[in-house]
Amino acid sequence: MRLWLGALALFVSFDLSAAIPATPVMTVYKFNGPLDVPYYDADRFARVGTAAEPAGTLAQGTSLIPCLMIRDGEPLTDRDGTPYVGFEVVVDPRSATPDSTEIFKRALAERKGLQVPNHHCPASVRNVIHVRELYALEKAPFFDPPRSGGRSDSAGGVSELDRIVRAFHDSNECASVNARLTRRRQALERAWETFIARRSDLGSPTMLERAKHLDYAMRTALYEGHLGRGCSAYGACERSIVVLSIRNRALQCQVRQGCRFPGDIQGVASTPSQYNIWDEYLTQISGLTACYLRPDLAEHDNYAKLQAMYAQTVPDAEQILYGGDSGLRAVFPGNSLIELTNTRHYYHAPAMGQCFPNHDRVEYMTGAVARKDGDFALIANTRIEVGIKSGWGYTFKEFLVTQEPDRDVVRVQDSYPGFLVDARKVSLKRPDDCLPYGIPGGCPSLGTGRYRKVPNWLGSGEPVELHCRIADRGETCQGAGTMRAVSVGGTCDKEMRPVARVP
Repeated sequence: MRLWLGALALFVSFDLSAAIPATPVMTVYKFNGPLDVPYYDADRFARVGTAAEPAGTLAQGTSLIPCLMIRDGEPLTDRDGTPYVGFEVVVDPRSATPDSTEIFKRALAERKGLQVPNHHCPASVRNVIHVRELYALEKAPFFDPPRSGGRSDSAGGVSELDRIVRAFHDSNECASVNARLTRRRQALERAWETFIARRSDLGSPTMLERAKHLDYAMRTALYEGHLGRGCSAYGACERSIVVLSIRNRALQCQVRQGCRFPGDIQGVASTPSQYNIWDEYLTQISGLTACYLRPDLAEHDNYAKLQAMYAQTVPDAEQILYGGDSGLRAVFPGNSLIELTNTRHYYHAPAMGQCFPNHDRVEYMTGAVARKDGDFALIANTRIEVGIKSGWGYTFKEFLVTQEPDRDVVRVQDSYPGFLVDARKVSLKRPDDCLPYGIPGGCPSLGTGRYRKVPNWLGSGEPVELHCRIADRGETCQGAGTMRAVSVGGTCDKEMRPVARVP
C-alpha cells in the first residue's frame, strides 16, 4: 500500500494545476450483510462480468484504497455505469491486531489533502470489487487496551445482578471477545455461555441468565444513546427508554424483532436489523462488545465515563427489566402504563437520512465515473451539485455537508474542474418525506436548520413524551448529581423520538 501511495505522490508533482482529490480510504460495508464479499480478477471481469468466478473475498470492515481499473481506454463498470474498482487493502479485519488501528489512521491522514491527476489504478492492481460495497468511513478498528496491574478480586456492584455483570467484564471470557476484530457479536454470546457454566458460585442459574440479559440491554442502551450526552439527565433518560423498548419487545416477543422466546432480552437487544449497532462492521469500530467495566480501565477517561454512565443507569435498567409495573412507574413517573408497555420503537432524528429540499440538483452518488479527456475520476459515496448537461455527462461540484449540533452547514466546492460525471447516474429527483429536523409538525419554534427523512413506520404509531427523574451529573459525568426532571420526545424534541403502538 505504501509503495502505491508513493507512486501517486510522484504523479502529483508533474502537474498540480490539473490535480484532483485522491480517492479516500474506503471500507467494505453492507449493513447486516454477509461477512464475506466477493471480488473478481479484472481481466476476467472485463470479458464476462460477474459471470466470472470470484477471485476471492474481502471481509466486512476491510479498509482499502480504491482506484479505477482502465481497460481499452475505459474504466471497468457494469452496464449501468457503476464502477467495479481496483483496490489495495489497508487493514484486513480477519488478521487485524491492535497495531492495525494506527495503520488505518495513518492511511486516512495520508489520503486527506493528497492531490492526483486521476484515479487510475497502477499496474500492480489485479482485482476489482463493486463500488457499492464500499463506503468512506473514518472509524478505526477498536481494541480494548491491554490489562494493567493485577487482576481485581472484586469488581464491585450495587446489586447481585450488577456484581455478576462486573465479574463477567473482568473475566478471561470477556477478554476473549475482542481478541479478534470479526464476529464479535457471536463471540460475546459464547463468552457468556462459558462464563455462566464456569461461575455458578456467583448466583443461581436464573440470576446468571438475568445478569447476561442485563449486560446486553446496557450495552445496547449505552451505544444506541448519544455517548456525548454522558451522565446528563437527558442522556440517562434516553438510555432508560432504549431499555424500555428492549423490555417490551422481549415480553411481546415477535420473531422479526429477534425474539426467540418470551423474555429474550439478549435476542432482541442484539439483533442488527432492530438495533443496527450490532452489525458486524459496527462492532469492529466501537466498544459495544468491550469489557468496559474492567476496573483497571477506569484510568482511561473514555472508559471512566462509560463506567459512570453504566452506574447511573443500571439501577433503573433493573427496575425496567425485572421490577414489574411498579418498576416502570418508578423510572418513568407521570406516564401511564399503557404508554410505557406499548413503547417499542424510537428514532434519533439527527441520525436519519440527510436531505436538502432547499437546494436544487443535489445528487447522492453511490458510485460513478467522471471524465476529463483521457483522465477518469471515481465519484463515490458522496453528494454533488449537478450543473449543466454537456454531451456524455454533467458538470458538477462537490456538495460538502458539516453536521453542527443544531444545523447542517453546506459548502459547494469545485474540486474536479473540467470533469463531467456520467449522465446515467444523474436522476435529478426531488427528495421525499423530508421534514425539518426529521420530526412531525407542530413545533412553532422549530426552524429549518436541517432536514431529515423519517422512518417508514412512523405514521402507524403514536409519538409519546416520556418523563424521567434523574440525578444529573452532566455530560462529563463529574457533577455532584442534582435531581432533575426531564422529558424525552416532546413536540419540539429534535433528538430522540419514542413512538408507541407501532404494530
